[in-house]
Amino acid sequence: MNAIRRRTFLKQFGLSAASLPFLMGLPSLGLASPARPRQRLVIMFSPNGTIPNAFWPEETGNDFKLKEIMEPLEAFKDRMLVLHGLSNRVRGDGDNHMRGMSCLLTGIELFPGNIMGGSDTPAGWASGISIDQELKNYFQSREDTRTRFGSLEIGVGVTDRADPWTRMSYAGPNKPIAPISDPYQMYEKLYGQIKDKESLQSVLDDVQADLKKVRKLISAEDRRLLEEHESLVRQMEKEIKDSANQKLRVSPPALEEGIADQNDNVPRLSRMQIDLLVNSFVNDMARVATLQYTKSVGQAKMNWLNISDGHHSLSHEPDKNEEAVAKLTKINKWFAGELRYLVEKLASTPEPGDSGTLLDNTLVIWTNELGKGNSHTLDNIPFLAIGGGFGFEMGRSLQMEKVPHNRFYLSLAHAVGHRIETFGKPQLCENGPLSLG
Repeated sequence: MNAIRRRTFLKQFGLSAASLPFLMGLPSLGLASPARPRQRLVIMFSPNGTIPNAFWPEETGNDFKLKEIMEPLEAFKDRMLVLHGLSNRVRGDGDNHMRGMSCLLTGIELFPGNIMGGSDTPAGWASGISIDQELKNYFQSREDTRTRFGSLEIGVGVTDRADPWTRMSYAGPNKPIAPISDPYQMYEKLYGQIKDKESLQSVLDDVQADLKKVRKLISAEDRRLLEEHESLVRQMEKEIKDSANQKLRVSPPALEEGIADQNDNVPRLSRMQIDLLVNSFVNDMARVATLQYTKSVGQAKMNWLNISDGHHSLSHEPDKNEEAVAKLTKINKWFAGELRYLVEKLASTPEPGDSGTLLDNTLVIWTNELGKGNSHTLDNIPFLAIGGGFGFEMGRSLQMEKVPHNRFYLSLAHAVGHRIETFGKPQLCENGPLSLG
């Protein structure tokens, strides 16, 4: 029942508004709000900029044509939102690759640090939370949207290095989150059984008891540290309980065995990770995910495309190098093909317990840390959204003028009911969220 009908009901029966919260849960009165449809977000990343002339549609509005890079996505054109003109306006320490990557989802400056990039100013980690983690925390704060993991950080071909070029998800200031690049490790995270749960629970019980014993013997400062330890123990206990209570709607996917986490296996690793991601959504293990292909300044060699050059080195070639432009177009078109595989899987998978498909309630965003590789520009960063569930009017190509990408993230937050006034750097949130409905 909507708000107007509720007010009419109260008026007709001479009831006070104060009684409504107590009456809404009575099924026979029909006052309870309908359950909000599931909303999921996937942010897919590919590095080193795009080829603008082969990526951005010339037309705006509903009647637009896809350029070569986006041709693999033609079947989903009516479910697509092309956002031309979003820019990373964050400045400060670090080079554009560093800020492009670690400010991409945070929208706020990097801390000063000692990691030297291609500029004269070294930098550290991002100084704020990323939008994926902001929405994850919001979902996890509500009983009706809480899931076992909240979010999944998935990598494909991401190296073991840890620096601002390799991290885009942040749990908070100075708290980068490493993506899991090995699908077997991701499988274990999602479906692995905790061995000897009873023994582990017994150990945790002993630890909890011991921590209580020493509480009165230590200083106030140490007690704060002790509380952090106790919080960790409680989290581990919750993980044990949640893993025991998790009821799978569908079985885990069967992964091909023996695929090493190496450059030439990226195509197979990609499909394995996407299969795990979609399966985790069916089993409602998370409502937010990031899918990170390689990294900023990534030198992956797309040998499966008969391209032996390093991706980053190619992206530095001048526009007049037609061979390099053709190779970069082919590389970005391959990424679009992986996006198509993800979207097709979502579109062909029924929404559990409801009508429609996973894609109806999932928004997939494809983005990059740079607008163009050889200029290192942070303007006109590729932002392409496909799917549904956020109330945006899809099937459009929009043209904006250097709009801070912070405002797009505000739109995402507001679309799920998280009515924050700013995200990232407050000064870049003027005029509020974009109007995309």
